[in-house]
Amino acid sequence: MKQQIIISGLGGQGALTITRVLAEAAAALGLEVLTSETHGMAQRGGTVISMIKVGPFRGPLIPAGRADVGLFLHAKNLGVHRFYLRGDAGVFVNAGVPGNYQGVDAGSLARQLGAPVAANLILLGYAAGKGGLFCEADLLEQVIREKTPARFREINLKALRAGVDAAAA
Repeated sequence: MKQQIIISGLGGQGALTITRVLAEAAAALGLEVLTSETHGMAQRGGTVISMIKVGPFRGPLIPAGRADVGLFLHAKNLGVHRFYLRGDAGVFVNAGVPGNYQGVDAGSLARQLGAPVAANLILLGYAAGKGGLFCEADLLEQVIREKTPARFREINLKALRAGVDAAAA
C-alpha cells in the first residue's frame, strides 16, 4: 500500500488534526507513515498544508503532481495547492457548490451538529466514505475513540459519521 495525501486549509480549520488521525490509522495498520506540516501564517488564518505518505517512502515531502488524494478544507485553496495532485487524484473539498471535485458542505453540516470546528472531520469521513483513503471509516473512528481527549470525543465521532453518511447519500 502506498498513498500520498495532501491536506490544505486555513489556520484553525484542523488540517493538523486530520494529519494526526490519518497517521495513527496508518500506524494501526502496521504501515510506514511520514508526515510533514507547513504552518506558515496559520495563526492568522493563513494557508496551511500537511502531507502524509503511507507506505515505503524515503522523504516526507510530496513533489508537485504526485499526490494521490487531496483534502481541501477551504475551496479557495484548490488554486493554491492543487498542483500537488496527480491528474487522476481523488479531490475532496469542503464546498457547497459543484466543481471538478467531490464536494461536501462540511461547514454547514458542522454547524448543524453545533460544532463548526468539526468540518475537518466531516470532510475526512466523506473522503473515507467515498473510498478515497488507504483505510476505511471504521478505523478512523477507532483512532478518534482511542486518541481524542474525552471532552471532544463524542462530537468528533459524530462529525466523522456525518461525513460518511453524506458520502452514502
